[in-house]
Amino acid sequence: MELNREELLKLEKTEAVDVLLAVIKQLTEKIAELEGRINQNSSNSSIPPSKDRPGNKPKPISQRDPSGKKPGGQKGHAGSSLNILQEPSEIVEHHPVECANCANAGLCNAQRIVSNTRYEIDIIVETTTKAHQTMQVECPNTGTKLLGHFPEHIRSSIQYGISLAALATTLNTEGAVSINRTHEILGSVFNIPVSTGTIANMVTNCAQIVSPRVEEIKEVAKVEPQLNLDETGVNVGGENHWAHVASTKSLTYIDVHPKRGKTAMHAIGILLVFLGTIIHDCWTAYFSFDGLRHSLCNAHLLRELKAVVENTKQQWAENLIKLLLKMKEHKENLLLKGINSASDSEWEKFSSEYDKILDEALLHNPILPREDGSNRKPKRGKTGALVDRLILRKAQYLLFFTDFDVPFDNNQAERDIRMFKTKEKVSGCFRTLDGAKDYATIMSYTSTARKNGVSAYKAIRDALLGRPFSVKTLAPTE
Repeated sequence: MELNREELLKLEKTEAVDVLLAVIKQLTEKIAELEGRINQNSSNSSIPPSKDRPGNKPKPISQRDPSGKKPGGQKGHAGSSLNILQEPSEIVEHHPVECANCANAGLCNAQRIVSNTRYEIDIIVETTTKAHQTMQVECPNTGTKLLGHFPEHIRSSIQYGISLAALATTLNTEGAVSINRTHEILGSVFNIPVSTGTIANMVTNCAQIVSPRVEEIKEVAKVEPQLNLDETGVNVGGENHWAHVASTKSLTYIDVHPKRGKTAMHAIGILLVFLGTIIHDCWTAYFSFDGLRHSLCNAHLLRELKAVVENTKQQWAENLIKLLLKMKEHKENLLLKGINSASDSEWEKFSSEYDKILDEALLHNPILPREDGSNRKPKRGKTGALVDRLILRKAQYLLFFTDFDVPFDNNQAERDIRMFKTKEKVSGCFRTLDGAKDYATIMSYTSTARKNGVSAYKAIRDALLGRPFSVKTLAPTE
């Protein structure tokens, strides 16, 4: 609603006041909306921490109530320490300083005993060169000339070994180190001038080798009872693409696609056949697949509720935060006691409290008819839309309490896909879609291996040796 001074003067006094009040209301709502946008950060929205502005970076605040315990290990805690992994390769004796300056040092027969021992664990950086020679033998029985064969991985007259290729690949993927910096590290530490092109080829070769195993991971994911799903933006050649993750506690599958929504999900193919529970952040595209049970991430919801508290001061949002955390704590206490479900009375109590809070939220954010008198859906604003969603999606937000197998949040998927943002922050964008997909393939493989007790370096080295880790056997395959 916009009026100039001349139009306003033509109106009657009462009518002009009504118009001005309407304009003030409209501007007040607009100011509140803009202030809400300015106040958004990683603690009260889906903005990643890397996007926080310097002046608006939130201080870390735990949502847990103080336990009253002192920081550090508690009394009775077993603890752990650095252990000796092998027998010492060298023993260095440290004699008293006084003995070194003694005139009778060479003739001294004093008894010497070890008073104390301390161990120093270090590494030796050493480059080795192995000459592979095929031997020709003339059989004395048949007179036939027999010729030996090189191992399958020895394919040229001079090449880099598997351990070096595994290290370069691990640095570039799990380490999020750029190819140029990987080149510098290998050159300075090992004095080996591995070119950037060779390092890129090593990463691509590894991705090709583990690709069949990653397809296995994808097939296993399709029949899991539940999957954590998420997506994050990825800069590929200056254009925004999306990394999509489907994961559980024991497997990770990541793929990269130019789109974020339904088109990408259809192309990836997992949700086309999946029949279990998906845990996600309420992205609309997930609801387009039939036959799925949805569990919505309460970590995302807590951030949204925090934004309502900070921007509108509405108490209902604070009350809902407390209720959700109380339900989470109650579930955890039941699980500690070996109880795998809440009683009907416990559910009814929490459900009723949830409904009362949402009734209060509606009082603060009523559904008003449109000012133009049309029957179209009224504009609700960000807080009003959240209230509507909390009412509509109640069962999906509280599924973690009605089914104890379902987690409270979607942090599993967020952790599994976070390396893409770390890689982008440390190394910059991916130059090609193929490069981004190679990274997704290797990260799917190493993340799954790591979840099953195999380190990333070992998993990559095993793959280069021809025995890549397999999620089906949970061990390297021969």
